[in-house]
Amino acid sequence: MDVFSRSWTALRTAVAELQDEDFARPSGCTGWLVRDLVCHLIIDAQDVLITLVTPAETEPTRDAVTYWEIVEAPTGDDPLDALIVRLAAAYEEPWLLKFHLDDVGSAAGRAAELADPALRVGTRGQVLTAGDYLCAYVLEWTLHHLDLIAHLPDAAEPPAEGLARSRELLEKIAGAAFPPTFSDKDALLIGTGRRAPTDAERAELGESAAQLPFVLG
Repeated sequence: MDVFSRSWTALRTAVAELQDEDFARPSGCTGWLVRDLVCHLIIDAQDVLITLVTPAETEPTRDAVTYWEIVEAPTGDDPLDALIVRLAAAYEEPWLLKFHLDDVGSAAGRAAELADPALRVGTRGQVLTAGDYLCAYVLEWTLHHLDLIAHLPDAAEPPAEGLARSRELLEKIAGAAFPPTFSDKDALLIGTGRRAPTDAERAELGESAAQLPFVLG
């Protein structure tokens, strides 16, 4: 849960440090500008708040690994994705997006710090402990931090512990380990299709290269 807090704080700080013109740059999420990604993070923060106040009494059905599923690559036709773009444009001024993320995001961070890791919570029709749910979200924050700075070379990267934990989760989800020569960042970018492997990297991946990318949903 400490890694969740550090990863979330680092991502919100990165957003707070953006210049206005950065919001119109492309992000690492195909089809989304940085402003669209920040709008998505606001909704993510709302989801965290909702989940942490949605207790469940049944046994957990998922954990931090099985919370995620490997899905088909997005086609751009998803209604929610289209809604995000329209909603982000409606903010008009970047400072409004920053303000809303800081407001809701700070509340989500506090809720996570106060949560009992053993508390069972319900989300997406499944039951997890709060600890597993927040651990799963480290992967969400880390990948989106990489998305945020994809075209901002001077921006701060995600915390090292978040990158390491996210790689560990992705390898367990995919059922395959990336070559030890891959940095955690490169394993995440290549593994999720955010960057194509070089010829040398593809050779190191061997047969597992044919399984890429692992798109999570």
